[in-house]
Amino acid sequence: MTLLASRDEADRTAPPARGRPTDPRWVRPSLAALLLATAVLYLWNLGESGWANAFYSAAAQAGSLSWKALFFGSSDAANAITVDKTPAALWVMSLSSRLYGVNAWSILVPQALMGVGSVALLFASVRRTSGPAAGLLAGIVLALTPAAALMFRFNNPDALLVLLLTAGAYCVVRALEKASPRWLALAGVAVGFGFLAKMLQAFLALPAFGLAYLIAAPTSPGRRLLHLLGALSATLLSTGWYLAVVALWPAADRPYIGGSQENSLWELAFGYNGLGRITGDEVGSVGGNPNGGWGGTGWDRLFGSEMAGGIAWLLPAAVVALAAGLWFTRRAPRTDRGRAALIVWGGWFLVTAVVFSYMGGIIHAYYTIALAPAVAALVGIASAQLWRARGNPAAAGTLSAGIGLTALTAYFLLSRQSDWLPGLAIAILVAGLLCAFLVFFASRLPDAARRLVAVGTLVTVLAGTGAYTVATAATPHSGALPSAGPETGRGMRMGGPGGLLGTSLPGEDLAALIRQDSAKYTWAAATVGSNNAAGYQLGSGAPVMAVGGFNGTDPAPTLEQFQEFVRNGQIHYFLGEGMMMRGETGSDAAERIAAWVAETHTPTTVDGVNVYDLSR
Repeated sequence: MTLLASRDEADRTAPPARGRPTDPRWVRPSLAALLLATAVLYLWNLGESGWANAFYSAAAQAGSLSWKALFFGSSDAANAITVDKTPAALWVMSLSSRLYGVNAWSILVPQALMGVGSVALLFASVRRTSGPAAGLLAGIVLALTPAAALMFRFNNPDALLVLLLTAGAYCVVRALEKASPRWLALAGVAVGFGFLAKMLQAFLALPAFGLAYLIAAPTSPGRRLLHLLGALSATLLSTGWYLAVVALWPAADRPYIGGSQENSLWELAFGYNGLGRITGDEVGSVGGNPNGGWGGTGWDRLFGSEMAGGIAWLLPAAVVALAAGLWFTRRAPRTDRGRAALIVWGGWFLVTAVVFSYMGGIIHAYYTIALAPAVAALVGIASAQLWRARGNPAAAGTLSAGIGLTALTAYFLLSRQSDWLPGLAIAILVAGLLCAFLVFFASRLPDAARRLVAVGTLVTVLAGTGAYTVATAATPHSGALPSAGPETGRGMRMGGPGGLLGTSLPGEDLAALIRQDSAKYTWAAATVGSNNAAGYQLGSGAPVMAVGGFNGTDPAPTLEQFQEFVRNGQIHYFLGEGMMMRGETGSDAAERIAAWVAETHTPTTVDGVNVYDLSR
């Protein structure tokens, strides 16, 4: 028997994989309490974030009015251009808006429920290989990850992506039990629909899923390969059907594919939102450093000021957990499910962490939510197993080291914000080092003292990430770049123009003007950039064309097409000057349109915004 044995070897009193009725009495109430607490954390005061990311809220509004806009993920109900992502996350928000009306709650509640679902799936996955205690700990860690609290209270596609990848991992764990091709194919379907939420990022988990099954599935090598081919086919089918439909749909009868230069979803998926994110070669991208790139790359990127607060609290512990788990199970049988689970979660963690650390293209701090389930699973699995084997000095020493390292990490992260909760950093450091010392000798303590040490250690190691998570949930967030922690999110202004990353709701007079006679026009107004258009559209309820897409660098529409729309009486107003930050690549069509409007029409000012009446 290995030191860190799988659940069925190390804990004969634990229930079998399908024997939930024989769980200890504390499991179901504890799980119910965890899910209820997660729901409260993610739902409490959710409406304070308003439209959150107005870019996606406006698309959800469009999808609530037009089935075509819902299917393609259009920015407006008249279907001028899509958002720069595949639309699976928008399908959920649009359907919710159709059922409950277009408002902050109908858009944001589905994301919070995805968070609760992710915690439940993570518990179920970890429980099957390492027991209910490990599953509960993993669920707690995920719920108390700041990046998770940020994204499960926001309306970016990341929430659905994490839910689907966690579901995929659960299916892989089930497939490993009896070499089930059906469960493995379901894992492929989950990853495939993850692609429809956030494209190639979903595929970062595939190597881990495939490697775990190839190594540990209890069947012959030939059958393992055959099952993997079937799962890969399921992934490609659940992804490719949508790509094929969009490619075959007549371009004149659908919206322009936002984020692409050639009106191609394939280009968007494998270029701007695909390999371009790795290499930095993203045509039409703006922002980042003047010489290219989005901040320094390297192994320490996840500990930098932009990303650390969202995910770094337990990263060192996860590395220790993975290394220790693989070492202690090195002599386990090939089919050992405990080690297979480490490969699933550890591979997911390593591949994603390496890509995020070294990618040269667009990256934002909130992307790190994709690491949260893997980190939580590794911490939960290793902590439960090492505590179970605490009588062995190697296990006790490894667990003690992980606790001390986590306390040091929390101390350094909290010290960066010495004006927030002063004293918490040093308190966690002192308590953490004391807990690390006591855990090393826990096997020699009386039962009551040992339980007290366990509870105290759990509270201490989760104090930093928990406090930061609560602060994240208590802070309203809006705009394109939300950040975890106590800082105030990028707000949505009232009146005046928006911008590349910020959104402005129109004042009452401007909103009324946009709505005036809007039924007579295909688009009540047009403006450069999707965030500008989103604010005007959400404030007025009328379709607003986002000229040039998100960055204003898409060739949609061209100047000639825009002039034709004006001649045909399809656009009522043009709003703002249309001048936005541009990179060195991408189309200048939006700038040319704005210049033509300024040359040929006379503006009036309404609520601080220049308004050009194109009907005159």
